Amino acid sequence: MRYDGLTDFLSTGAKALAKGPVAMIFVEDLVEVDSTITHHQNAGFSEILVFAPDVLDLPDALEKTIHRIPYVIAHEGALEHAVNKVIDAAPGIWLYYCFNAEYLFYPFCETRSIGELLAFHAEERRDAVLTYVVDLYADDLSRHPNAVALDHAFLDKSGYYALGRPDEDGTPRERQLDFFGGLRWRFEEHIPTARRKIDRISVFRAKKGLKLRPNHTFSDEEYNTYACPWHNNITVAIASFRTAKALKSNAGSTFEISSFKWHNSTQFKWTSQQLLDLGLMEPGQWF
Repeated sequence: MRYDGLTDFLSTGAKALAKGPVAMIFVEDLVEVDSTITHHQNAGFSEILVFAPDVLDLPDALEKTIHRIPYVIAHEGALEHAVNKVIDAAPGIWLYYCFNAEYLFYPFCETRSIGELLAFHAEERRDAVLTYVVDLYADDLSRHPNAVALDHAFLDKSGYYALGRPDEDGTPRERQLDFFGGLRWRFEEHIPTARRKIDRISVFRAKKGLKLRPNHTFSDEEYNTYACPWHNNITVAIASFRTAKALKSNAGSTFEISSFKWHNSTQFKWTSQQLLDLGLMEPGQWF
């Protein structure tokens, strides 16, 4: 279904937010939009909201399965504005957000749906899922100048680390860490300091008053924790070409990068087991 804009969707598309989980896909360019939508449909999301510019052209069969919302994501604060508006309209519903050319993976996703994962997570009294954004990149930039190639995707198998997340007084927050690694770490001279983190809370349950902040954290600090006080919880990963695309499209970095591959690169197998083996997500108590 196509809407005139976010306001129109919120006033006429309430049925799309009646049952979760609901995925919000924000389209920054026209790269791999179809595959992003299809991947998340296959994961079992009840509805897919696609925030996209008018120039996006989708196959009719795919267009009929989504909620198309005209939107310009390039404006400062546009992501938080849209997510927070949907939060306000969908209290109690599980939501997820990502950008095009990003693909959600979670433990056992080949045989279990996102709904099954969230049912278990809710039983553990958790309302948010820590997400690691794992950078993907094409192996050969001469053949794939925008750094995107699903069949030739690589990722870093090491080089990830975490630092304590301080509060306003400099005291480390309980069960919160800032995570780093991937292309944002290896090419940090081209990445603004505020954008070097690779963690998001991409899967969460909406509630009244909850707000997404510009740094991909939420106004409720418990949502930003990686685990409950008693044991480790499920974490998930987003396999993302977004940073590679940006580095190759930015005039300040594109000519300085001839390849993203290094000695710690490995081909992405598009399986949850590979990400589990690399420690880029974990099942917690879910077996």
